[in-house]
Amino acid sequence: MKKVLLAISCMALVITIACSSNDSDGTTPAGYDRTALLTSWADNIILPTFIDYQAKVNTLSQKAAAFNAAPDTNGLTELRAAWLDAYKAFQHTGIFDIGKATTLFYIESTNTYPADASGIEANITSGTYNLQQYNQFPKQGYPGLDYLINDGGADTDNGIVAGFSTTAARRQYLTDLVARLKQTIDAIVADWNGGYRDTFIANNGNSVSSAVNQITNNFVKNFEKDVRAPKVGIPAGIFSNGQTYPGNVEAYYKNDVSKLLLTEAVQASQDFFNGKYFGSTTTGPGLKAYLDAINATGNGQPLSTVINNQYAACFTSINTLNNSFSQQVTNDNSKMLATYNVLQLQVQNIKVSMLQALSIPIDYVDGDGD
Repeated sequence: MKKVLLAISCMALVITIACSSNDSDGTTPAGYDRTALLTSWADNIILPTFIDYQAKVNTLSQKAAAFNAAPDTNGLTELRAAWLDAYKAFQHTGIFDIGKATTLFYIESTNTYPADASGIEANITSGTYNLQQYNQFPKQGYPGLDYLINDGGADTDNGIVAGFSTTAARRQYLTDLVARLKQTIDAIVADWNGGYRDTFIANNGNSVSSAVNQITNNFVKNFEKDVRAPKVGIPAGIFSNGQTYPGNVEAYYKNDVSKLLLTEAVQASQDFFNGKYFGSTTTGPGLKAYLDAINATGNGQPLSTVINNQYAACFTSINTLNNSFSQQVTNDNSKMLATYNVLQLQVQNIKVSMLQALSIPIDYVDGDGD
C-alpha cells in the first residue's frame, strides 16, 4: 500500500498548473463572473436537485404510510422501490452541504452507515428516542430504513411484513424515520426559496467564507470523504491496515446496490464539475469553465480535460465491480483497491491541482492520513 500511495503522490507532482489572469490572486479572470456562476449553481443545479430529491422523499413518505396502513409483500416491494429512488436522488445532493443543510446535519442524519441494527431494535423496543441526537445518526436515514425494510431481523419478506403487522412500535419507527427525512429536505427547500438563494448569490467574494469557496470545498470534500472513503476505502480496508469490512458497505442489507449508489455519486460529482444543469444536457458556468477561463493546465493539456478524463477512468474501474460490494470485498478485494486508487487520483486532481489553480484554500479537516 505504501508503494501505491507513493506512486499516487508522484503522479500528483507531475501535474503543473499554469494560470493567466488580470487579477493578482488569479481567482477572478477578466470576463468571468462569480455572480453568474453562483446564480447558475443556485437556479440550474442546487435548487432543482433538492426539489427532485424532495419529490422522491414525498413518494417514499406516501409508500411508507400505505405500507404501514396494511402491511403486505406488495406494499413492501413498492416501499423498497421508493426507498431506492430517494437514496439515488440523495447522492446528487451531497455536494450542497451549505446553509440550512449544515445546521440540520443533513448528510450525517441521512446517510451514516453502517446502520446500528441493535440500536434500532432498542429504539423500537423502548419507544423513547430523539433522532436529533448525534448518537442516533446510525439509527436513521437510508441505512436505518435499509435495515428495517430489507432485513428487520427476519429471514424472509413475509417475516419482515409480519414484524410490521404485529408491532405498532415498528410501524411508528418507520414513520418517524421517513418523517425525519421529509422534514429535513422540506426545511432546506423552504430556506432556499425563502431568501437563502439571494444570500448565497450575493456572497460572491473571494474570501474563505464566500459561496464559491464554500461550495468548491464541499465538492472536493464530498468526493473525498463521502464517496471515495466510505463507499470504497473503508470496506476495502484502506484505513485499517488491510482489514476489510464487508458489513460496512452502503446499503448493506439490500446488498446489491452499492455499485449503483457509487455510480450515482460519481456522476453527480462530474455533472457539477462541468456545470451541467440538473435534468438537462445544457451546461453553464461551473468549475470546468472557471478553470478554462484562467487557462489552468496539467500535463500539457487543460486541467479540466485531465479531470474529466479521470472521471472516465473512475467509471471504467467502477464497472469492473460486483453490484454487491460486500461480495466484491470478500471474493476479490483487489478490484476494490484498484477502484480506490483511481478515485484517489481524482482527489489529487481536484483537491490539489484544481484548488491551487483557483487559489481556493481547503476549509475542512483532513485527518485520514491520505
